[in-house]
Amino acid sequence: MKRVTYAGSDFLTGDDIATALLECSEALAEAGEAETVSVPTREADGSVGLVMVLIGPASQIVARQVKVDAEELVDPEAVERLRAIQRRHRPVAAIVEANAEERTDWDSEV
Repeated sequence: MKRVTYAGSDFLTGDDIATALLECSEALAEAGEAETVSVPTREADGSVGLVMVLIGPASQIVARQVKVDAEELVDPEAVERLRAIQRRHRPVAAIVEANAEERTDWDSEV
């Protein structure tokens, strides 16, 4: 579990969620943009809550590992939402070669 500190407040969230939040924040900062995101939290009573966080170029977020008695917070949908924002600001193209086995060497002399 990670304790995330942001803007003088802190909250507990799952490891994967905290990592996705930091990576999303970094991508937004590089793009010079900001966005409000929702992050699932583990509350003191063990229940799951939600915090809204404005992240962007001026975000200063710290996440550190903590030991708690509560179960690790796992939310694949939240992680995917954060990663989708990151992908929008860091597009990646994949090149797949069709018939790579049939490719012949290129001759620059031809």
